[in-house]
Amino acid sequence: PAFSAVSTTWHSNDDDVYRAPPIDRSILPTAPRAAREPNIDRSRLPKSPPYTAFLGNLPYDVTEESIKDFFRGLNISAVRLPREPTNPERLKGFGYAEFEDIDSLFQALSLNEESLGNRRIRVDVADQAQDKGECPAVG
Repeated sequence: PAFSAVSTTWHSNDDDVYRAPPIDRSILPTAPRAAREPNIDRSRLPKSPPYTAFLGNLPYDVTEESIKDFFRGLNISAVRLPREPTNPERLKGFGYAEFEDIDSLFQALSLNEESLGNRRIRVDVADQAQDKGECPAVG
């Protein structure tokens, strides 16, 4: 039968053949945070301005200056921090950052889950239409 031609070298006692090669440390990711590509589908980014990021879980003492500092190095054009109508001193805990170009928005998204103050804040693409009814993926 044709099966008899199958090689039987895997029966060899030469264990060296099966040892995993040593890990090449040079291929492990060592890129700084800013160089990491965020896990964002670029098709979700707006095709035209405004390039707005939604900021969630903000500390209540956050200021527009601290937001601009958080996104330093990016072309940020505006920060909006909604306040409680009944208590203008108190922030609602979320806000929006507007960027001048799509790359700044894309880079901003890589800061999702980074700490601002004592909180890990959420940075996501602001929905152009808030009524789409889509839930962002949990993860």
